[in-house]
Amino acid sequence: MYAFIILLQTLILPVVSGGIQLLVSGGHPLLVFGLWWGFWGVGIRLTLAGLSQVMKPDRTRKILGVDSTDANQVVQELGYANLGMGVTALAIPFLPTWGVLLAVPGAIFLLLAGLRHVSKPGKNTAEQVATWTDLLVFLGVTAGVVGLAIVGW
Repeated sequence: MYAFIILLQTLILPVVSGGIQLLVSGGHPLLVFGLWWGFWGVGIRLTLAGLSQVMKPDRTRKILGVDSTDANQVVQELGYANLGMGVTALAIPFLPTWGVLLAVPGAIFLLLAGLRHVSKPGKNTAEQVATWTDLLVFLGVTAGVVGLAIVGW
């Protein structure tokens, strides 16, 4: 179920939302898809991850393969950071011309987290999905920033 939800937030919903927006109201494809990758991949994903990490840190420890409950405080503090980045990116649909910039801090975080996980041996399926979708969201948001530069700030 975890893998499906992450794929929904980081691949399926951004593509569907961007496609609908392009069909209905047009726009520059890089900017449109970047906005939706920022909203779903950073806004929704990091907000939900943050809530989960704050309320149930054991879930994140399991994904990362950390057995010690001593790590709960660190996981919860990670959750606060995820909440801050995620909630900020939820404003993207209300700021369609430059809102993608609200996702940049979260996208950089996902890039660095994804790169950290790439070389980690023995990842479980949940961590594999998180690793590659972290990188995908970074690329989607980066495309949006490029699209914003093309159409003008």
